[in-house]
Amino acid sequence: MKANSIFVASDNEEIAVTTYTPDAGSIVGTIIYAHGFKGFKDWGFVPHIGEYLSKRGFVTVTFNFSHNGIGPNPLEFTEEDKFSRNTFSREIRELSEIIAACGQGEFGASGDIGVLGHSRGGGIALLTAVNEPTVKAVVTWSAVSTFNRYSDQMKRAWREKGYFEVANKRTGQIMRLNTTLLDDIEAHGNSTLSIEKAVTGLKKPLLIIHGGEDEAVPFADAERLRNWADDSLTEFLCVEKTGHTFGAVHPFTGSNEKLEATLSKTVEFFTKHI
Repeated sequence: MKANSIFVASDNEEIAVTTYTPDAGSIVGTIIYAHGFKGFKDWGFVPHIGEYLSKRGFVTVTFNFSHNGIGPNPLEFTEEDKFSRNTFSREIRELSEIIAACGQGEFGASGDIGVLGHSRGGGIALLTAVNEPTVKAVVTWSAVSTFNRYSDQMKRAWREKGYFEVANKRTGQIMRLNTTLLDDIEAHGNSTLSIEKAVTGLKKPLLIIHGGEDEAVPFADAERLRNWADDSLTEFLCVEKTGHTFGAVHPFTGSNEKLEATLSKTVEFFTKHI
């Protein structure tokens, strides 16, 4: 069963949520999905993830970060001003609030909680889960190992202009990031935004999955995460001959062998640990 709802965050921002609930049988647990940069809960493979996991007994909660740029139209970036003002710290807080809500049974959540994050959302998942005792296991797909991905020259130009431009190749939009994001990196990059510190301090089961030919987040990021993680609690999967989204596109045209292998391993891991 699929249901849409609105969650009001602590700062009164509205967060669109879609929950996928098992139709029958006992619930194994709850999985919260965190999307990546220029991602959203209705992008490409996300509904397929929700349906796949719910059919295997997991309440699956997908949502849009409030400043991801998606507004009333669930498939279009119409809130570019919000997108420009987003920060990593905001996303950590919002994910933390979604986790707390699930822990209280909102969205039909039940049982132990796991978090699944893709790309930037993988980094956000790690940074959040390390401080959330109700999260029992984490899975990352194509996750970044750092948010400080900009050269000094890029940062200087960013400061001089007051914004940094990023192209959305799918829509053709040129979207801006204000210096609020850069301020966040520089203020908290060695503390609350340090993915290295989060992974070394995680102390709970972690599965790292990465495409061997990822064109957006280099495979070296996955290797860094693995090197930082506790070997006794960590599993690692390289999905050979596939890229950042495991062969999936938007609009979604169906699954494929690589995506199904990724989902199968994810379910195996969560079933074992939550």
